[in-house]
Amino acid sequence: MTSVILFLTIISQLGLLQGAVDYPDYKDHKCTRTCEDGGEIMTCIYNFTLEYYYTLSKACYDCPRNITDCKRPHCITADGVPRSVVVVNRMLPGPGIHVCENDMIVVNVKNQLETNEGTTIHWHGIYQKGSQWMDGVPMLTQCPIPTHSTFQYRFKAANAGTHFWHAHAGVQRADGIFGHLVVRQPPSREVHFSLYDKDLVEHAVMVNDWLNQLTIDRFAEHHHSDGDNKPRLMIINGKAAFKNFTYDDEPGQIYRTSQEIFYVEPNKRYRFRVVSNGILNCPLQVSVDDHPMIVIASDGKPFDPIVVDSFNIFAGERYDFILETNKTIGNYWFRVRGLADCGADQKRGQALAIVRYTGSLEEAPAGATDYDSSARGGRLLNPWNEAGTESKIPVSELTAMVPDDDSLKEKPDKKFYLAFDFNPIDNFHFHHPDLYPMLSIVKEKHLYSPQINGISNMLPHAPPLTQFDDIPEDMFCNTDTIQKNCREEFCQCVHRLQVDLNDTVEIIMLDEGVTFNANHPTHLHGHSFRVVAIGKLNTTTSLEEVKALDEGGFIKRKLSKAVSKDSVTVPDGGYTVIRFYADNPGVWFFHCHIEFHVEIGMGLIIQVGSKDQMPRKPKGFPTCGNFEYSGLEEEKEEDTLECPESSSISLGNERYTLCGILTFVVLFFFDGYD
Repeated sequence: MTSVILFLTIISQLGLLQGAVDYPDYKDHKCTRTCEDGGEIMTCIYNFTLEYYYTLSKACYDCPRNITDCKRPHCITADGVPRSVVVVNRMLPGPGIHVCENDMIVVNVKNQLETNEGTTIHWHGIYQKGSQWMDGVPMLTQCPIPTHSTFQYRFKAANAGTHFWHAHAGVQRADGIFGHLVVRQPPSREVHFSLYDKDLVEHAVMVNDWLNQLTIDRFAEHHHSDGDNKPRLMIINGKAAFKNFTYDDEPGQIYRTSQEIFYVEPNKRYRFRVVSNGILNCPLQVSVDDHPMIVIASDGKPFDPIVVDSFNIFAGERYDFILETNKTIGNYWFRVRGLADCGADQKRGQALAIVRYTGSLEEAPAGATDYDSSARGGRLLNPWNEAGTESKIPVSELTAMVPDDDSLKEKPDKKFYLAFDFNPIDNFHFHHPDLYPMLSIVKEKHLYSPQINGISNMLPHAPPLTQFDDIPEDMFCNTDTIQKNCREEFCQCVHRLQVDLNDTVEIIMLDEGVTFNANHPTHLHGHSFRVVAIGKLNTTTSLEEVKALDEGGFIKRKLSKAVSKDSVTVPDGGYTVIRFYADNPGVWFFHCHIEFHVEIGMGLIIQVGSKDQMPRKPKGFPTCGNFEYSGLEEEKEEDTLECPESSSISLGNERYTLCGILTFVVLFFFDGYD
């Protein structure tokens, strides 16, 4: 017993003994600083613990009756509805990462999901050039992180701008695994620096639709029965005052959880950074009462400033705007209004935050808070499923402030047409062709498959970026290689497009729009792209129609100063044309960012370069794949480490070898512990 106590004392003094789990919020992280010319490049370390948790937990004490209790550490209020969540460090959103350009970001992800789920984290907007295996897409760039284990992400913050991080496994990001990731620049490199006075961490804004239950439950009900997929509201930075609370000893008194408040001083110019972690088919209209917005960047890339009354933000997009606080001192609504499946014909979802001037009373703004009152007229950037006009400006009309590059040359090296739509096909995952085919059940339970070119993407059994030879070639397919009619028979494979390193690639995306009036916000990993054309043709279109228009010269491309982004929507019954320069070798996901769409196949991979041009994976990088029992390995004698007696020390009545202690230390740290 004495030996055990002494041993624990030794490792405790060496800093190896872990006590209670720590859940840092990193609000005072050393890397959250003003970025300066010639400033120090820092290594920024974060520890993320992922776990199932609960809103309004015991950590909230008497919230919302005592509103200050709602601000306690580990108290997640969301919209005030009790439900399970999946979060990082017991926060919603999770810890924000705010660094300077070229800092090294190190995130130790500990998977503590009690349900034995694997997970990964994607750093949305970071191109990972030179660190491709850190992109965080399970079964494409890495194996899922098993439960009770850790994985260290390490990459350079090489491209500045407003980004975010989120889980990329299953539907975990819909339940809370997401957070801000902002890479700032020194003044000499920030082209809009002279337009604003303050760029505050607390003015990073995360908006998304929110469900009242775990998303996997809604997913299963929607896909296997007739459950709806229509969110009822949004949250802003994890908050919404939605549910009413009453107490027996205060009849008639109503309490609500708090809303987000953005504090500003009069007569200043503030940079706001808005991120959409949108989950379902809910474009979001953003506006601030009585304040026009000067929009200056999207997806981390600057463009000529444009003054608008509101803008739409689609899942995966980011927009930076400047707010001039030159109005009467008071409180103003910051509004996020849902469209499409969150719109006027559905559950009329919205969320409200408050812009509060210094010197104003701590009270709600005077404006009406109903859904219809959140509609905005005037100039709108990024319209949803509408043709561009003088007052409705598609992003293809923006003028980039990044130099033209090879992606804008006259003729691309590779060109692909991708037709998006929901197809009435007996997808055997949801319509068994013999037992319950689509035509034999009631219409309310029909599941239309979201596909690209009639193909449902599937993930391979091992990540091709790091285990290329473990995947048989016949698992891959595209429209040129598939051997059946996908309009009559369900097609599923690892949907792959191949391009050569340093190709200029053009992709013409179209939403045929036959089944639903939806949209498909699409995100490319590993690269930015130029949006060279967007067109709304009709309520529906077809691959044949768009090809004919293109071949006839009727799709005009903007090949100079086209805006640079990594996420963009495809209008229903229309097209979006993008260009990118394929200078980042790897296997990159290209997918619809609506969670239910990508999870059942609306995506593909773009292989840039040959196998020999893929980056070498780090030493000891985890592997995974199929297993088939083939007997026992021949037993091998384990190597042992000899520790000479001369290296030992005496502690109390016991004697320990120094190399034994050091061996324990090395094994402890290299075994995935913080």
